[in-house]
Amino acid sequence: MSVSEVSSLLNRDNTFSATLDHDGKVPVEHLDYGYIEKCKDVKHLEKILRVLRSGEEGVYPHLNQFCEDRVKSLDPTSRALRKEQPVATAASLPTEEWSQIREDLQRWQEESKDLEASMLQPSIFHGIGNENVPPVRGTNISVPLGQNPASKAKNKPPKRALPLDYKDWDKYDVDKECEMIDGSESKKDPAAVINSGHVKIRTRVDVTTLTEKEKLLMASREKDKGNEAFRAKGYEEAVAYYTRSLSIVPTVAVFNNRAQAEIKLQRWHRALQDCQRVLELEPLNLKALLRRATVFQHQGSLPLAAEDLRAVLRVEPHNTAAAKHLTEVDKKIREGQPELPIKGRKILIQDIEEDEEEAEEHARPVDPRQPVGGVDSVVSPVERGDMGNAQKKPYGGGRGDGASPHSDASNGSHGHHRRGRGGSWDKHKAAAHESPGPGKAANGTGKRGSTASEPGAAKGGRPAGVDLDAPCGALPPPLARLKNEGNLLFKNGQFSDALGKYSQAIAGFTESGIDSPEDLCILYSNRAACYLKDGNSQECIQDCSKALELQPFSLKPLLRRATAYDSMERYRQAYADYKTVLQVDNSVQAAHSSVNRITRLLIEQDGPEWREKLPDIPLVPMAAQQHRREETPTPEVLQARAEKAAQDTARRSELRFTALKQEGNEFVKKGQFQDALGKYTECLKLKPEECTVYTNRALCYLKVEKFAEAKQDCDAALGLEPTNKKAFYRRALANKGLKDYLASSSDLQEVLQQDPGVQEAEKELEEVTALLRQSLASGASPRKKVPITEVDGDQDRSVADSAPRPQEGGAINKQPADAYEFGQSLNAARSRGDAAACADLLSSVDPERLPRLLSNQLDGHVMGFVLEALDEHLLARDPGRVYRLLQSLHTAERFTVVLMLLETAERRRVTQLFEHLSSVQSDDFTKDDVQNMANIYIL
Repeated sequence: MSVSEVSSLLNRDNTFSATLDHDGKVPVEHLDYGYIEKCKDVKHLEKILRVLRSGEEGVYPHLNQFCEDRVKSLDPTSRALRKEQPVATAASLPTEEWSQIREDLQRWQEESKDLEASMLQPSIFHGIGNENVPPVRGTNISVPLGQNPASKAKNKPPKRALPLDYKDWDKYDVDKECEMIDGSESKKDPAAVINSGHVKIRTRVDVTTLTEKEKLLMASREKDKGNEAFRAKGYEEAVAYYTRSLSIVPTVAVFNNRAQAEIKLQRWHRALQDCQRVLELEPLNLKALLRRATVFQHQGSLPLAAEDLRAVLRVEPHNTAAAKHLTEVDKKIREGQPELPIKGRKILIQDIEEDEEEAEEHARPVDPRQPVGGVDSVVSPVERGDMGNAQKKPYGGGRGDGASPHSDASNGSHGHHRRGRGGSWDKHKAAAHESPGPGKAANGTGKRGSTASEPGAAKGGRPAGVDLDAPCGALPPPLARLKNEGNLLFKNGQFSDALGKYSQAIAGFTESGIDSPEDLCILYSNRAACYLKDGNSQECIQDCSKALELQPFSLKPLLRRATAYDSMERYRQAYADYKTVLQVDNSVQAAHSSVNRITRLLIEQDGPEWREKLPDIPLVPMAAQQHRREETPTPEVLQARAEKAAQDTARRSELRFTALKQEGNEFVKKGQFQDALGKYTECLKLKPEECTVYTNRALCYLKVEKFAEAKQDCDAALGLEPTNKKAFYRRALANKGLKDYLASSSDLQEVLQQDPGVQEAEKELEEVTALLRQSLASGASPRKKVPITEVDGDQDRSVADSAPRPQEGGAINKQPADAYEFGQSLNAARSRGDAAACADLLSSVDPERLPRLLSNQLDGHVMGFVLEALDEHLLARDPGRVYRLLQSLHTAERFTVVLMLLETAERRRVTQLFEHLSSVQSDDFTKDDVQNMANIYIL
């Protein structure tokens, strides 16, 4: 290597490596465009940039910007490129935004002051602390209120010991002094009092000095105490707290809760009273109806119980608890056997004159001191959940997932059976830890086959009626026993112990090498339920995913995984699982409500594009969709559905009718009679027997001088109400317009006979009488004259060209010039029963002229004959003409009235004609056109 090459290398090293001087500072020579442009050391360039920004060597804005660009080109993520944002001030923000910030700060300051002032005020519950406080739940030990549970050491200064001689220490007896100390302490601390029952709680609270807001708050707190006591099986205590809440502010929810607590205590009369109070406030409260049905069943009033359950199904046809309960009650009624022999007094029922309510009260005496149902009463489905909420489950909405893992075991396969649902865990949960008396089951009833726990069952003993060695699918006996033990522990609320049993069963399943994915899926699903109850959502998700790998689209693992995702606020994954659940079974109400709630959360979180961020939702095959293979509903459910559908249809029809009638009335007030005619016509399609609409439309016809149509509407109104004054008066005006003064005079006289004070009728009668006299004096006749000429022999030929010949056996005039000739030809064809001739006549007539040719000759027989000719003869030749004739026919006079008066055979002819017409392919009309026209002809 030459000397020049070595020198160049040394210079380069000095330039780019020795970037700092001996003081550790950047040399001034490096603050140069050329050096910065050639330097590739990002760290050194960052130091140069810091020097330039500090201004130690002067302010060079362009060099500063050049250095930043060089650093950015080498390392766009360099920390030196970050710039601190200045603190926002009033000058850096818009005026509106700054004023909003100031208002928020002032509001926060005022709220803080108000909160501090309210905290300094005395508590609204200052008078309640003097009441007796119940013992700690779960124990029977209470401490007297006047006793301080803390140390009893007095604050008196201790006495100083006198100085003693050393010899005195030999006389000191230590054991005696210790006994004295122990004796003094035992005298100071009295023994704890053992309570045999709960301390009596006052059921009324003095709230005279409280405001409404304070009353609501206090009532809510008492209700929460009652709920807590109910969940802990302290039903007496729960009733006391609910009564306190009701003494402050009576509410429907608290009455419902107290009724359920009374049911648990078998106080049927008091429970019935609470249910009645709820139904007085809310006549269709489902919980009250279900609980009253339970009370009626225990009292032996099975028809009343069935009536309440049917009322529930009319509101909620998919309420499985009510449907199952109704099936049981109906079965008892059909068998004709009372549920229990009711011991009571005999009642003599006599025919006396008194109110129905009093008769019912005397016919159903109830002894409030004795439960009428006895110990063999059947447990209602309403009693299966906490507080009797048949629709509120921990998850699953009362369908599949609210049941305990035991329901999986009883099904035998996971996710493909619909029986055994409805919250069996809640049922056992409500019955656990009770201590029934002799002869009673653990749930307070004598129902045979009950699986409720006996005393000590929660501690590991086997309850009566539970076979822990029962077979479970393809599991061997040891694994089946582990699963049954886990199911029993889960029912008793011992989720951690149940988790261990399921884990042992899963481990044994894996070691045994059994090929039964259904049973393993159930074990994973049950263990996931335990994880979910313990709040371990992550483990729950893992077990549910394993279960779904074994049995795809199983309902319970999907629902439990969705619940776990929801609890972890992983809303996108929860949404996907809930939607998959609805594909499997669209009747899971909890999934519907959760989807609606999560949708709102995702819209707030992700904005309008929230659907694009969702994970893929799998498509469930038809074989896994449970709602596709639902069993045939019971006749009661079908009847309830039909009644509900009929009520909905009638309600919608009534709303539309009212709206159309109101719009028609508004058009009449504005003088827009033609528009009003359309509205009233639509009203008559919905309610063809509404007399008021006929009279209103007749008024509109009179205003537009369509007197014949007005007369027809008045005739229809009088057919519905023979004494309707408006119909008589408006028909009189229509007859006057038609110059039928005699009929007009007769109608006006009828009006005055009903109400002599109608001045308008008196004036019209005078005017019509004058017109009638003028017409009689002038010899005018309102009827059309028809000349009849007798002819003989050869003269018949000359007359044949000028007059129609409807004689029997003669030819029918197929080219009528007016309505009279058309009527003669139509009557001739009808008298012979010649539908083919009628078809030829209709084929030669312009369809738009048909309403005028029929005039007022249209009746039920004529319409039936015309439709027969169209169906049997003209439809095959020219379906387009048939469609146009039908399109014009419904605009003829009296069509609506004639259509209502058609007989059954003629209505069948109308339906048959439209069926044939819809099956014909034509360029003149479509099937939708035929369907729209059929809606006009077929009522």
